[in-house]
Amino acid sequence: MNLENTKAQMRKGILEYCILLNLSKKPSYASDIIAEMKDAQMIVVEGTLYPLLTRLKNDGYLGYRWEESVQGPPRKYYELTDQGKLFLNELDMAWGELVEAISQLKK
Repeated sequence: MNLENTKAQMRKGILEYCILLNLSKKPSYASDIIAEMKDAQMIVVEGTLYPLLTRLKNDGYLGYRWEESVQGPPRKYYELTDQGKLFLNELDMAWGELVEAISQLKK
């Protein structure tokens, strides 16, 4: 069994949750999301992030706004919608249940 592959699959499973957590703090530009995820040791690349952001937007969990940039073209800032906040709350509860279940199994 490959430990790194298993760890990557575990991170992949919670990536959506982590991105929503990140955006719950403040609206963010995709590059900022990538940087914050990297700081948290949750490596994500643009090829993974953009399709996920698009899906979350299409599902009604994210909105976006354009902001002018002094260093190039306008930037798209993503933010949680009210529906996204509710969804994040449900994911918080599911995460708590999962942590509790794993704690039980570890006893």
